[in-house]
Amino acid sequence: MKYIYLDHNATTPLHPDVLAAMLPFFAEKFANPASITHPPGREARDMVEQARGEIAAFIGAEPAEIVFTSGATEADNMAVKGAAWAHRDRGDHIVASAVEHKAVLDSCRWLEKNGFRLTVLPVDRWGLVGPDDVDRAITDRTILVSVMHANSEVGTVQPVEEIARICRQRGVLYHCDATQTVGKIPFHASAIGCDLAAFSGHKFYGPKGIGGLFVRRRVRLDPLMTGGGQERGRRSGTVNVPGVIGLAEACRIAQRDMGLESARLLALRQRLHDGIVATVEGTHLNGHPVRRLPNNLNFSFEAIEGEALILAMRSVALSSGSACTSGESGPSYVLKAMGVPDDLAHSSLRFGLGRSNDADQIDAVVTSLGAAVRKLRAMSPKV
Repeated sequence: MKYIYLDHNATTPLHPDVLAAMLPFFAEKFANPASITHPPGREARDMVEQARGEIAAFIGAEPAEIVFTSGATEADNMAVKGAAWAHRDRGDHIVASAVEHKAVLDSCRWLEKNGFRLTVLPVDRWGLVGPDDVDRAITDRTILVSVMHANSEVGTVQPVEEIARICRQRGVLYHCDATQTVGKIPFHASAIGCDLAAFSGHKFYGPKGIGGLFVRRRVRLDPLMTGGGQERGRRSGTVNVPGVIGLAEACRIAQRDMGLESARLLALRQRLHDGIVATVEGTHLNGHPVRRLPNNLNFSFEAIEGEALILAMRSVALSSGSACTSGESGPSYVLKAMGVPDDLAHSSLRFGLGRSNDADQIDAVVTSLGAAVRKLRAMSPKV
């Protein structure tokens, strides 16, 4: 069966140009970049460093500020745990928002079990963190604040520049999970003023298994992985050369296409929004109506189970929330933090648009959704 793919916030297909850039490094140019005693190893090292420079420029960083990881989950763990342990001599308090990715929240809670204190910030009905709440939460023992750039479920974009400014004024490190924004909307680490930022290649048409952590100069981190001393001692392990090359190519493509593609996706998102509202009664938009990712919509549908609706729309690939929490029972913790009632949280769907989608597909999804909702409501004893 051919699917209409609307789960681009979970992962994206590999761009053909990314694949072409990676292929030589699987077989022809296979050397370990740490093996600098021979020409193939030095060539691999040089290619990695060239890619590092391109990736750094794309996100507004210096090459030495990029640490390659297996993806954003590792990068978030490295940022939160590494910063906490490295700065425990001057504090033991961490602040994070209630809608952070589990890679951040679970890392914070692990630290809490190991002697640190955690403050979880509330969000408003749109999923926004209040900068004043950040300021009030910081104490003389706070060492780290973690507030994401944009949420993977509801698409809300946070006021990161203002949060970063508060953290600088208070002398606290600021970690920004930019997994959903790098490659989709402009992200410039230096302009924002964050100290740490996580990103992942597979969210913007790069390969899985490669990501990175921006670490501002002079920010101390305790490494999670030790051994060979790669990545300036911050992340030991053989560098994933094909992944790094693919990540750099994905950055080049995003740099070239981001403006036009964002505008195209925004128009498709509006078409999907208007079609759903006109076709399906009892709909509720989750997330900020304006401050949101251009490719993301999240709706709740009255008197409908989200999972049943997904199953009823057999030709559409979408999800009810973050891919990292899809196996969990119960309503989305993100929607609950926003004050969405349990019945509506259970009925939510996330629509993640991408390069493969066009207007005809959007219209087909609206038609399919309308038919599925009518069928399921007709079967429900509550209606």
